[in-house]
Amino acid sequence: MNILSKFRLPLFLLTVVAVMTSCSDNDEATPVVPVASKTIVDVAVADPQFSILVSALQKADLVNTLKSSGPFTVFAPNNAAFSTLFSQLGVTGIDELSAEALRPILLNHVVTGKIMSSEITSGYVATANNSGPASASVKVLVQKSSGVTVDGSSVTMADVAATNGVIHVVDRVIMPASVVSHAINNPDFSILVQAVVKAGLVEALSADGPFTVFAPTNTAFNNLFAALGVNGLDDLSVETLTPILLYHVVSGNILSSQVATGMVATLKEGSSIDVMVSGGSVKLNSSSNVVAVDVQGTNGVVHAIDAVLLP
Repeated sequence: MNILSKFRLPLFLLTVVAVMTSCSDNDEATPVVPVASKTIVDVAVADPQFSILVSALQKADLVNTLKSSGPFTVFAPNNAAFSTLFSQLGVTGIDELSAEALRPILLNHVVTGKIMSSEITSGYVATANNSGPASASVKVLVQKSSGVTVDGSSVTMADVAATNGVIHVVDRVIMPASVVSHAINNPDFSILVQAVVKAGLVEALSADGPFTVFAPTNTAFNNLFAALGVNGLDDLSVETLTPILLYHVVSGNILSSQVATGMVATLKEGSSIDVMVSGGSVKLNSSSNVVAVDVQGTNGVVHAIDAVLLP
């Protein structure tokens, strides 16, 4: 059966209504923008759940950007998401946030290209937010299983079409991630996060930096615990943990394309990491492999490694 057949009567009625409206007694009807010609901004303006987002885009002077040809994929926070953010920041609304503060936050929700939900895969994605060191694009972690999350924010409605891209509605504002926030957002770094918290290094690694962090995965930490004969972080003192963690941090925003063979000084005073680059792979201290690279944050970059480095 032709799938259009069941829509013939409604389409006919719509046509009749349209003709009757156009022939009414000189009434000036407000022009209606067809769905097919709405940009991302037009879609947001037409939907009450995005009223705060629209106000934020206007204040940050991003309306024309998201009305351009793109295409863009926008993970769009609804009003409830913004209200939660305001509570967390201790402000009453958009009026208390400057355009300079809003712009990187909003661009952190924008990805180049039209990515439909069926095309989304798990991994890090660069955003239009270039507030990283040397104007680097900050990344977000997209995870797809039973649903889709972006840096922990859940997609509640997908594939809202626009002429210049697509909107996926999210339930939380996606704040630009520091190197610490990137670790927090990725479950594979949960032990590292606990270690950083225990060692009291969260504030230090959330500072301006920039930092390059060689981040051990959970498997790397569990292998270390087994080698040391301990049950976990609870068996390691702060005095033991702190130098180990600082040994994984290097000054500067060093991308994988900039890594070279040689000794690199770490934030642990008087210590260096032996870096060996060979055939596209990177090994540290002849024992740990770099297994994921260039997770860009606002204050530095993270590279994942498969073994904990010991000073």
